[in-house]
Amino acid sequence: MTARRLAGLAITAALVIGGYMVACRPADAAKAKDIDTAELARRQQRIDSALGMVARAGTAESTLAAPADLVVADSVAMADSTSSDTSNAARGTDSSGKKSDKAGDKGDKGDKGDDKGDGKKGKDEEPRGNAGAIARWVLPRELDEISGIALTPDGRLLAHGDERAQVSEIDYRRGVIVKQFVIGNPTVRADLEGITVANDVVFMTTDKGVLYEFREGVNGSRVDYLMYDTRLGKECEFEGLAYDPKIHSLLLACKEVDDKRLRADSMVIYRWKLSGGGQRISRITAPLSPILQAINEKEFHPAEITIDPNTGNYVIIASIEGALVEITPAGEVISARKLAGQHDQPESIAITKDAVLIIGDEAGSRRAFITLYPWPR
Repeated sequence: MTARRLAGLAITAALVIGGYMVACRPADAAKAKDIDTAELARRQQRIDSALGMVARAGTAESTLAAPADLVVADSVAMADSTSSDTSNAARGTDSSGKKSDKAGDKGDKGDKGDDKGDGKKGKDEEPRGNAGAIARWVLPRELDEISGIALTPDGRLLAHGDERAQVSEIDYRRGVIVKQFVIGNPTVRADLEGITVANDVVFMTTDKGVLYEFREGVNGSRVDYLMYDTRLGKECEFEGLAYDPKIHSLLLACKEVDDKRLRADSMVIYRWKLSGGGQRISRITAPLSPILQAINEKEFHPAEITIDPNTGNYVIIASIEGALVEITPAGEVISARKLAGQHDQPESIAITKDAVLIIGDEAGSRRAFITLYPWPR
């Protein structure tokens, strides 16, 4: 592990949560009109302050202890008139730029949200001892299976669930769902395992490597889509999707590798070139032995992949092993470590341009949530 990484991780470890946080706001779309805008401003100010402290610390020798009031633990609220039930939403814009039909249809009954957050303690309570976190936001029930998250070029966070193609935009600094839209009419239903944004186009993938391409929709809209079968389903079970702008290609991370020649000793990532001549599909591998030795595991199952916007390196999270790995685009292992803090089922990951690591956990013994950490520059 490089000195830069060691220094950054030391700073992260020094940000320890202390005490109790303010009362959680129920993640209930029906209470959108009751959102306290002053509280949202305080949330963002606390997060900005915490990030500023990390940036000023600079080196591992600096001791940084974040006051309890700089660490936010709350539920995601719904902003403005956003509703998890898109069946009564106003007309939006589809991928062709034309006005789309209303998001709901009588045959798509499953589109109604089931967010019934009530703010009760117990399983919905913020777990204590989440070392290093700047903030943790509890998600609505419809994101219990938060399979993928991705950042847009202008820094907004998109997220999706597992079986139904609904995309939510989460204001990760304030803990607010800004908008939601669905893909297809009726809504696409598949084993969706990853999302990414390539310039102004959004892609999602299934576990079999089937890609859905669409444009981002307005709140409550339906958007049209194009579908591509990479025909890689026989090679891998995929979990995780990212976009590498340097090679204008999608990255599909293999959770389970079916090629016996690779399965034993390599982590496999397929690349799907979006345009240009030549071969469309290529593959990179990273050696598993240094990864397994570092995390003290016998196997490694990638659950999501993202790109560090400052280095261009690939960062992979493994839910089963609870680990984080960074490799170069050529497959050289930079670092591998276990996740700090409490993560029941970390299935999604993103890194912002201002060095915030965002990890999404699916619901397990607690509600689903996203957690924010400082990321070493």
